[in-house]
Amino acid sequence: MAAVKLTNEQLEQELTDINAPLEAEKQWQIVDGKLHKEFVFKNFIQAFGFMTQVAIHAEKLIHHPEWSNVWNKVVIDLVTHDVDGISDLDIKMIKRMEKLV
Repeated sequence: MAAVKLTNEQLEQELTDINAPLEAEKQWQIVDGKLHKEFVFKNFIQAFGFMTQVAIHAEKLIHHPEWSNVWNKVVIDLVTHDVDGISDLDIKMIKRMEKLV
C-alpha cells in the first residue's frame, strides 16, 4: 500500500477530527515532525495487550509505529519514512489505535 503524504491543511483537519472527542491530555500532537501520544493503562497486561493488537494491525498495513513501553505506559510516534513526513497510513494507524483503547 503506497503512502500519500498529507498537506499541512489535511493534517490539521485530520488531527482536529481525531482529537475532538478526546480529553486535552489524551490528544495526539505533532512533536519533532511526528504524530505523538502517550497511552496510560491500568497495568502492564493492558498496555502489552494494546501493543499486541496494534502490532497485528501494523502488519496488515505494513506500517509500523515507533514506540516504547514502560509498565502501564505506551509512547507512540508515527511518521512515514517513505514520504519523509506524515501520511494517510499514520492517520489509519491512529484511528485504529483509538478504537482499541
